Amino acid sequence: MTTLDRLKTGTSGAVVSIDGDDAIARRLNDLGFWPGTHVELVRKAPLGDPIEFSLRGYRLALRKQEARRVMIEAPT
Repeated sequence: MTTLDRLKTGTSGAVVSIDGDDAIARRLNDLGFWPGTHVELVRKAPLGDPIEFSLRGYRLALRKQEARRVMIEAPT
């Protein structure tokens, strides 16, 4: 298990959980980061922040600190 910010470009995994129960965690849930959701890292900005992900048919950019809160099960 790892976090979204540790994925390499072009790799993917399934969401396991979101760390915390604050407004950011609820917003990530609202954006579609539900357990079992397939998420792929599309690309990172030159300095590594923000990070673009593809999930549920759309693309989304997150800050590194937000991506670090999403735990995923990466395929082996």
